[in-house]
Amino acid sequence: MIDLYTWTTPNGRKISIMLEELGLPYEVHPVNIGKDEQFAPDFLKISPNNKIPAIVDRETGVSVFESGAILIYLAEKTGSSLLPTDAPQRAKTIEWLMFQMGGVGPMFGQFYHFASSAREPIPYAVTRYREESKRLLGVMNKRLAEADYLAGEYSIADIATYPWVKALSSRFEEFGLTDNDISSVVAWLERVGARGAVKKGMEVPAV
Repeated sequence: MIDLYTWTTPNGRKISIMLEELGLPYEVHPVNIGKDEQFAPDFLKISPNNKIPAIVDRETGVSVFESGAILIYLAEKTGSSLLPTDAPQRAKTIEWLMFQMGGVGPMFGQFYHFASSAREPIPYAVTRYREESKRLLGVMNKRLAEADYLAGEYSIADIATYPWVKALSSRFEEFGLTDNDISSVVAWLERVGARGAVKKGMEVPAV
């Protein structure tokens, strides 16, 4: 059994999707970041960075924080093909996972913050993160014109990236993009989003 500490964010939904894909039993512990529940002392013991998601594996006693690390841990725990053992394909999968961790997540997140949540308008920040998000979508579109999935086969790289791109898909027009401009990304969103495990994982936690 996996204890999943999560909230209704793209980072949190990466892990619920992964658990659904693997068919692992898990118990959801919602951590309402809008109420600062991530700063509770008990949660700090599991996630030293005070951020969701985090897991505790009851079978091994291992706790893991940071979504990319959790995806790798769960894939290795189960021997899942979502993280291949073949060295070249494993490297390809991890590089696209890191593309999400270092690019898509932070840049999309900063765009959303400055465009929607900042206490005062900062046009430079909105433009900076919008243009970088647009560039990253272009990188993805080029890659997905070559392959159905980021690493070639469906993998933890797609699981990590899908919730972020889905979250901002309604705002592509703000980037000056039409569906035709990033048609390969749009097709990938439909392909990944049609998976049963993805549909279920995107509804966790139920609040």
